[in-house]
Amino acid sequence: MAAPCPEDPSLERHFKGHRDAVTCVDFSLNTKQLASGSMDSCLMVWHMKPQSRAYRFAGHKDAVTCVNFSPSGHLLASGSRDKTVRIWIPNVKGESTVFRAHTATVRSVHFCSDGQSFVTASDDKTVKVWSTHRQKFLFSLSQHINWVRCARFSPDGRLIVSASDDKTVKLWDKTSRECVHSYCEHGGFVTSVDFHPSGTCIAAAGMDNTVKVWDVRTHRLLQHYQLHSAAVNALSFHPSGNYLLTASSDSTLKILDLMEGRLLYTLHGHQGPATTVAFSRTGEYFASGGSDEQVMVWKSNFDVVDYGEVIKVHRPPAPLATSSGNLVFFVRSSEGFRPLQESVLLSDERPESSLLPDAKANP
Repeated sequence: MAAPCPEDPSLERHFKGHRDAVTCVDFSLNTKQLASGSMDSCLMVWHMKPQSRAYRFAGHKDAVTCVNFSPSGHLLASGSRDKTVRIWIPNVKGESTVFRAHTATVRSVHFCSDGQSFVTASDDKTVKVWSTHRQKFLFSLSQHINWVRCARFSPDGRLIVSASDDKTVKLWDKTSRECVHSYCEHGGFVTSVDFHPSGTCIAAAGMDNTVKVWDVRTHRLLQHYQLHSAAVNALSFHPSGNYLLTASSDSTLKILDLMEGRLLYTLHGHQGPATTVAFSRTGEYFASGGSDEQVMVWKSNFDVVDYGEVIKVHRPPAPLATSSGNLVFFVRSSEGFRPLQESVLLSDERPESSLLPDAKANP
């Protein structure tokens, strides 16, 4: 295989150690560690430094479904099918504290940006908020009528967004604990949701093979992508806010250019469903996991900038307008907004770069 162009994503590392499907991945703040969870009930903490031994944390009694490093990187949260959340100290000892309040599988865990609290989502149909340091349950959000697969804090910590098998995405006010809005456009279970780094938009992925982007202020649908040929299992925003990464049961990862409203790359690496993806905190790397038990680390390359500065750039995706009953998408340009062809966002007909992982890239 020819070496990929410098601007194309490239496979950097290939971590093997899980004994069943990988369900979740997350980078620490300094990108020195990468955590992954698996159906094998174990949590792995991989070291990006070559020749460093990984930590294997055993404590959950069933599949690990979610992982998230605290903003400082000093703590690591995990959720499990055993109905518990654990907070780990990610060192060789692997000590953990157990949090119990959910009555079914915990699907999602996410720290607030100040690290003082975290939010969880569960098959018990609730979203719960917890105090990190007081180690206690605070309150529940309970309007979903089916399993809740994902919940995330907004960057400023004032809002929470959740995604459910009831086919809705719900936006919550953390202070009032009330549902601000329900987004009902998905045609199937909603698997993953997250806030744009600017905090003004959310993106959600679904079993209906789509990704949708909404404005949380006007609640308008901004963008709609139907590029995968099977369920979209996970998504992750690049810290610049310009790109969105998705993982699908069609075995591919896709990178979307949100400013142009188009597909940039399709990455073929996993054998079988790609279950999870996450950008590093700077966006220089991203990780993926799959039912093939593999954890892969990729170098982004497509946004070659000073990664220390990238956090400061937060441009929300372009809005859409309605014309004659059809969706007309607009993107920013030097002349203002210009319309895009609908097919760019609604189908996978554009040329794309397909990258197969080079065996030589494996350590």
